[in-house]
Amino acid sequence: MSTPMTEPDPTPGDADATAQAAVVLVAAGRGLRAGGGLPKQYRTLRGKPVLAHTVAAFDRHPGVGEIVIVRGAEDGDLYSACGIVARCPLRDVTGGAERHASVRAGLAAVSDDFPYVLIHDAARPLVSAEVIDGVLDALRTHPGAAPALAVTDALWRGEGTVTGTENREGLWRAQTPQGFHLDAIRAAHAAHEGPAADDVEVARKAGLSVAITPGDDANIKITTGSDFARAERLMETGMDIRTGNGYDVHRFGPGDHVMLCGVALPHERGLQGHSDADVGLHTVTDAIYGALAEGDIGTHFPPSDPQWKGAESHIFLTHAVDLAAQKGFRITHADLTLVCERPKIGPHAAAMRESLAGLLRIGMDRVSVKATTSERLGFTGREEGIAALATVTLVRP
Repeated sequence: MSTPMTEPDPTPGDADATAQAAVVLVAAGRGLRAGGGLPKQYRTLRGKPVLAHTVAAFDRHPGVGEIVIVRGAEDGDLYSACGIVARCPLRDVTGGAERHASVRAGLAAVSDDFPYVLIHDAARPLVSAEVIDGVLDALRTHPGAAPALAVTDALWRGEGTVTGTENREGLWRAQTPQGFHLDAIRAAHAAHEGPAADDVEVARKAGLSVAITPGDDANIKITTGSDFARAERLMETGMDIRTGNGYDVHRFGPGDHVMLCGVALPHERGLQGHSDADVGLHTVTDAIYGALAEGDIGTHFPPSDPQWKGAESHIFLTHAVDLAAQKGFRITHADLTLVCERPKIGPHAAAMRESLAGLLRIGMDRVSVKATTSERLGFTGREEGIAALATVTLVRP
């Protein structure tokens, strides 16, 4: 087992203590039919690996408290390259040669604290919160539950030509996550011999009742190369785009420099504030919180709390960026305007863009830092302080 890829000291927004389910993501298959020279779970879909999308879908669900990824023995480097960071405790284990062996390895790694476990194909990155909700709700009254879609097309038998038809009544197309009471599915897998189509088959052979819950046409399993294009189209139609605005002001006081976007600019006065008064980082931070509808800096870091006295403002921005990631959002663009007569921003703009891009974890081509004066009008014109405005765009597939 490799080291879990989680933050060592989680910030607010950690896994909900009331979460009822752990998740086992089965990602040990080779999946080479999809092409691209890599197992499909590690191929890129809209800028990040399929596996990372799947983890994010469960990580942002409040009913999930732990995620176990079952990977191939030879895929350690591919998994590490995904750079997955999660709200939930996250670990990876090595799978077996066949699916049922991989599931057993995943179940063994699940913490005993959870009454339920959801077993999911890593190559289904578009699973929705509604599908997960349906499975969790059914587990309150059944030892097993799984989403499915009723078969609506006519069914034929044939080889080149139609040789017969089949009655479609009562037939379903199975999906995942397939959910179970943890102890029950562990026992079912321990008693099962040989391969199985899925975990529902294992559960039913052990005598467990499995409820059928609503599936979703978008919850596709990526199998061939054309499925990537279909998944991208589905992600576009369901994309959540947020725009947040930030505004902040800090007055001048004693000092020999000002901090702007993490860069120290020489000046005969400094900016005053409870923290290091970096008005640029504060404004961008508030724009992210605004896009998430998560209040502002004061909500998460109250100025009445002495631990934040003199704190470096990158702490606040990093928390906002992490919170966005935990909710499944990518920051795609940030535009910051500083309003002041002095210090002159132009000579330092490139360094400020580079610093801000690093903190936002995006390229410099997606970060704008610019400045204007107020034509000697108002408090900025009288050089009493600096104002800043920011707009940030967040996207969740």
